[in-house]
Amino acid sequence: MDQSRLPPLNKPKYPVGLDARSAAVLREIVEQYVETGEPVGSRTLSRRLPLNVSPATIRNVMADLTDAGLLFAPHTSAGRLPTDRGLRLFVDGLLQFGELSEDERSTINAALAHSGRSLQDTLTEASTMLSGLSAAAGIVLAPKGDGPVKHIEFVPLNAGRALVVLVSADGQVENRVIDTPPGLPPAALQQASNYLNAQLSGLSLAELRSRVAGDMNADRTALDALTNNVIEQGLATWSSEGRGGSLIIRGQGRLLADVDQVEKLGSIQALFERLEAQETMLKLLELAEGSDGVRIFIGAESGLFGAAGMSMMIAPARNAQDRIVGAIGVIGPTRINYGKIIPVVDYTARVIGRILG
Repeated sequence: MDQSRLPPLNKPKYPVGLDARSAAVLREIVEQYVETGEPVGSRTLSRRLPLNVSPATIRNVMADLTDAGLLFAPHTSAGRLPTDRGLRLFVDGLLQFGELSEDERSTINAALAHSGRSLQDTLTEASTMLSGLSAAAGIVLAPKGDGPVKHIEFVPLNAGRALVVLVSADGQVENRVIDTPPGLPPAALQQASNYLNAQLSGLSLAELRSRVAGDMNADRTALDALTNNVIEQGLATWSSEGRGGSLIIRGQGRLLADVDQVEKLGSIQALFERLEAQETMLKLLELAEGSDGVRIFIGAESGLFGAAGMSMMIAPARNAQDRIVGAIGVIGPTRINYGKIIPVVDYTARVIGRILG
């Protein structure tokens, strides 16, 4: 069984290996950690738990859970916090969550209404919405489509950069900034645009890339080396065969604001750098594949970040043919509210799947 997948709704009363008392203590510590981020002591637990046991008995249970690697004691406190393993056990066997209400579904549907705005704006709104609901960073990934292209154009920006404007046959407009060779004249960009538009004829980007590559290899074009470079880079950026895609991240500041240990800042900043790299898009899709719902990664489980106190929830966006067309997720501290966010991510992924499909 894949331990990173969303646990079923009909979970057992408590996980295998824990008795009812130990499960109740672990659940309460995790729930208090999610709410406050502070270590939980035995006296607090004895007041909150519906168990007729003394603080001393609870301390013994906490000691057993610590020995089992499910809790740990910060050096500044006598209380306990859950380890990543303890959080995993909580998510797999103790977490309580349910379906979204009709009002909540209507709110998400209204926020992501696609009519009258671009696909990019809709995806940005989805990421922003997830960030706001989770108080973490929302991520939305939509791979580039492989449908026919109507128009492509290179627009010069500042030195060494150009904007690629791509219009698909169904009217969708995509924009991407690429690097250009030093000293490339604006006329070369216009020449590249003219050449590609003359070649389109309803081709997809993958087909266009193949045709242009053949022309270049056979040296049948009148384009100079600089223009070739722009064309190659632009098509590689946009080709569905490459690593291109639309990855939108909103709410990075929420993560940084939650971190209270300076040594963790570097790890989180490195995470953002990896998220912004194109190859991470493929990794996110791989993590989402093979699951019908939300997958949960705690600590280093996803391979995207190390033990930096981070968790990620990600779900595939599937179209009507059940093909994965994107991924939706949230990255936040391990004390994120799993029970609240999981249904939101799951439903949002379904809505985005319909939009992208």
